Amino acid sequence: MRIGISAHFWPRLTSGSGQYLRHLARELARLGSEHDLILIGEAGAFADGKPPLPAVELPRGPFPAGRPAKLYFEQVALPRAARSLGLDLLHVPYLAPPLFSPVPTVVTVHDLIPWLLPAYRGPWRKRAYTWLDLLAARRARLLIAVSEHTRQDIIRHLRFPAERVWVTYEAAAPGLRPASEEEKAALRRRYGLPERLVLYLGDTDVRKGVHRLLRAFARWKEAHPEDPAGLAVAGPLHPPDGRLFLDLPGLARSLGLAGVVRFLGPVAEAEKAALYSAATVFAFLSEYEGFGLPPLEAMACGTPVLAGRTSSLPEVVGEAGLLVDPLDEAEAVAALGRLLADPSLRAELGRRGRERAATFSWERTARQTLEAYARSAACPHPFGER
Repeated sequence: MRIGISAHFWPRLTSGSGQYLRHLARELARLGSEHDLILIGEAGAFADGKPPLPAVELPRGPFPAGRPAKLYFEQVALPRAARSLGLDLLHVPYLAPPLFSPVPTVVTVHDLIPWLLPAYRGPWRKRAYTWLDLLAARRARLLIAVSEHTRQDIIRHLRFPAERVWVTYEAAAPGLRPASEEEKAALRRRYGLPERLVLYLGDTDVRKGVHRLLRAFARWKEAHPEDPAGLAVAGPLHPPDGRLFLDLPGLARSLGLAGVVRFLGPVAEAEKAALYSAATVFAFLSEYEGFGLPPLEAMACGTPVLAGRTSSLPEVVGEAGLLVDPLDEAEAVAALGRLLADPSLRAELGRRGRERAATFSWERTARQTLEAYARSAACPHPFGER
């Protein structure tokens, strides 16, 4: 088959969809395939270097950058390209396929946040876009979910036939492994971090629970004022809006954590292994994830994980970390205290984490994606296809 893969997120290196696309494309290229695979991006999408698969860049439409330009690419330029390139199948690796595609589509669904979390639905324009995505997804030949939990969400909330939802797990980047003592020491000096460190890495919107982590850490710190442990938050800080984004530095100050919490901002991929490895504990109190890559990355680096017992996180962490109700502050404080007080527990969870992380691989993801392509060809009359 001649298969096109939408590369809209290729330039967005820090987004989950961008990382998924790049890892998948590289592994598909490494494995080789009887299929003719083509990345399809907008003009300038591949400016940072030659991609691992054959690629085409489409002229930008008449709209300014932002959602109108994205919508034009998804709903106009991409289906036109599918026709002109003679595709047999179009893979859109995020939940925004064209409503009217001239060829069958396979769509990767990373999560259903706008459907399940009301705060993320936004104004009417964003809601209209979300419903367009839903209608288009229901015409897909097959949906790829990144976890079994997301698969069940799709079946339950999108009412998509169960036999046409295929699970392919994500994985940590191959370069994520325990860093050397020298690498950890260099990173601590660069960011001014203490040797005992609780780390959060990820975005800082409200569902991620960074505000809950700050409160839990403050309660633990109040009970252990002599302990030199600090907390680092690695990820972008957004202007507070009282809904999706809170004033996290302000909250830290109000909790008496000034000078104890360090907000590092976004961290380069090249620094991730050393940062995860330098942490005593990785804490991730998210209330909803479609997969949950940061805990898996931390486990790959041998760092003990404290995570929410919700959505897909138990699938990812399994028995290799401590799981808590992310909305139960007392439970989070108790689990954090156990990890910080017990080096043997940390060592055991670090060992389990490395073993569990090794069961996830991008090679496996790519092979399962190729199986999904083949399976889609055996579904000639998908639900809602036109």
